[in-house]
Amino acid sequence: MHNKYLVTDQWKIIENQWRPELHQGSESIFSIGNGHMGQRANFEETYTGQSLQGTYLGGVYYPDKTRVGWWKNGYPEYFAKVLNAVNWIGIRIFIDEQELDLAKVQVTDFQRELNMQEGYLSRSFTADIGDGRFIAVRATRFVSMKRKEIGAIRYSVKLKNFSASLKMVPYLDFDVINHDSNYDEKFWEPVAENVGSQKAVLQAKTKKLDFNVSAAMRYEFLVDGEHFTLYPETDKKPKYVENSFSLKAQEGKEYTLHKYAAICSSFMHPNKELIPLADELASQAMRAGFNKLLEEQKQDWAQRWSTSDIKIEGDPEAQQGIRFNIFQLTQTYTGEDARLNIGPKGFTGEKYGGSTYWDTEAYCLPFYMASAGKEVSQNLLKYRYNQLGKAIENAQKLGFTNGAALYPMVTMNGEECHNEWEITFEEIHRNGAIAYAIFNYTRYFDDPTYVQEYGLEVLIAISRFWAQRFNYSTAKKQYVMLGVTGPNEYENNVNNNWYTNYIARWCMRYTAEVVAQMQKEVPEKLESLAKRAHFEPQKELAQWAQISENVYLPSNEELGVVLQQEGYLDKEQRTADDLSMAERPINQFWSWDRILRSCFIKQADVLQGMYFFEDHFSREEIERNFDFYEPRTLHESSLSPCVHVVTAAYLDKMDKAYELYLRTSRLDLDDYNREVHEGLHITSMAGTWLSVIEGFGGMRVRDNVLHFNPKLPENWKALAFTINFREAVLKVNFSGKQYKLEKLSGPQVEVQVNGEKVAFS
Repeated sequence: MHNKYLVTDQWKIIENQWRPELHQGSESIFSIGNGHMGQRANFEETYTGQSLQGTYLGGVYYPDKTRVGWWKNGYPEYFAKVLNAVNWIGIRIFIDEQELDLAKVQVTDFQRELNMQEGYLSRSFTADIGDGRFIAVRATRFVSMKRKEIGAIRYSVKLKNFSASLKMVPYLDFDVINHDSNYDEKFWEPVAENVGSQKAVLQAKTKKLDFNVSAAMRYEFLVDGEHFTLYPETDKKPKYVENSFSLKAQEGKEYTLHKYAAICSSFMHPNKELIPLADELASQAMRAGFNKLLEEQKQDWAQRWSTSDIKIEGDPEAQQGIRFNIFQLTQTYTGEDARLNIGPKGFTGEKYGGSTYWDTEAYCLPFYMASAGKEVSQNLLKYRYNQLGKAIENAQKLGFTNGAALYPMVTMNGEECHNEWEITFEEIHRNGAIAYAIFNYTRYFDDPTYVQEYGLEVLIAISRFWAQRFNYSTAKKQYVMLGVTGPNEYENNVNNNWYTNYIARWCMRYTAEVVAQMQKEVPEKLESLAKRAHFEPQKELAQWAQISENVYLPSNEELGVVLQQEGYLDKEQRTADDLSMAERPINQFWSWDRILRSCFIKQADVLQGMYFFEDHFSREEIERNFDFYEPRTLHESSLSPCVHVVTAAYLDKMDKAYELYLRTSRLDLDDYNREVHEGLHITSMAGTWLSVIEGFGGMRVRDNVLHFNPKLPENWKALAFTINFREAVLKVNFSGKQYKLEKLSGPQVEVQVNGEKVAFS
């Protein structure tokens, strides 16, 4: 069930036909960004057809008043939303006063191309504007990876078989909307508009929180590659500035506008500096020129690909899929600013509000550890450390005490801003993923300094939460956890979700291990932390040990499996194969009551735990649970296939692993879930990387050693990738039973392939 319309190319995403009904999906797929801001693939010229206009800025958001049918105590007051910001790409085109609009003309020779290797978007088409008159348009744009606040456009028009008046109107527009606004309000208010010849700048601020953003533009005009002097008219109104100019365009000549935009926000700079700074940055960009900026972009991307590329031989669709995933992950988060994080849609759409979920810790961190290194990974972890105070406040609102922390399900600034009770109050396993990320980082880099300086404080607060969230059952004579939602969101308000209980128990034990290590190695740091966090090691560790040794973990001896939650086997047991495709996804065709009473699983739940803690279980235990739960899993979450790929490959179930890999790697390119128009599944793209590196590459860190146990799909001739492991950059190549490992730079590290130690020269 997919919608394949893109050309298969190893380094490019290509759309070679104008299909208006697919345009909004293409706007997502062809999005560009640089970790600081992002831009959907909207057209520069006016388009009155179906479109989701979108320019998004990191850190700039709006607390849209919560909209719920029934208010519950503890609900957040708002749902945070990344804002659709200034439309900086706009260039209106008029031919003899007829405005170019692809919704109103015949379009041929249409090609839209995302060059992932070099980091830019290009588009070309021919338009029949009536009376047999044809114009050809070519456009190229990018947001600079080097100059984080700069976007640049090259837009060319050629009148193919006639001469006419050509008018161009480059503009900046803050009069924009968020399609996901709860109350259909516009979020921006005007501050200033200044406009001059071939330049303009404007500033707007948000109605709440007082984020200010300035945007400036400069442009130059060329005829057949030669600069042309302009005498433009200027205009402005609240939240809008423009230049306009006209000339007699000759048949066959090419008329090109280079537009440079700078967008600066109060998230990054003081308010009073925004207008002069944006103006100066736009001016610097124009002085550099489009070609130099593009060359900078190509060089920056070449460097990034040198440490992150994955090469798959023999499977062009899989190759295109993984590079698309890496490209989008890289342009979503670059790691320079610990205040920024990764939203499930990145900078490509408005769904999920652009906020941070548990996806970052559970799925994204490994990609950034291996491709970007220690500092970038630490910034992802510090995002949560810096919000620890808010996490403690979140827990206090729900009645927890003594510095217990509940990290939010959805957040921009550390406050919970999600308002579905079954998620906000019950999907508390998110705390476990944040703790696991600290462990995962420490293991991967063999670096105890982060957990000692920052991580233990987070672990203590989370462990305090778990200790209070468990309660003792006199009937079971064990500790139980009631009223939760596990990763499988097709189950709400269940008791003793196995995954939640297991990761909570592990978290308390891991925290105790870190405390013991610090008592031995850096007792002075532990003493300082204990004072700061009012931590009483002897008392609290004893309590956590008592609980963790007596946690109830539901299981069924007859089947030899753990139970997703207490009472799971009371449900009518069916498999996904029993469902017709006409009733899937079930969240669109079934009532919620029916879903909750079914045995069907949205995404990995038990298997999420066995993926995290693979070394805790025998291969036979994992296989029994996989064989029981995977057939009941509908994979109706974008985060589901990747976990199953890694486990299926571990279990030598290669057909299943490959089937699910194609689904995760091309989820958006082939629009499996029929929702790509809302934005891309950025965080599940990190899961695709896990599928390749941990699934087919078999990468693990065990006993302080890097292991590979490669198992390639039948049609893959070779798999090659580069990773950063403990500051050593390694190039890995697997082909059949042959392998080659090179150390490109950095210190010596121990690596084993199929259990055999590899010697590096």
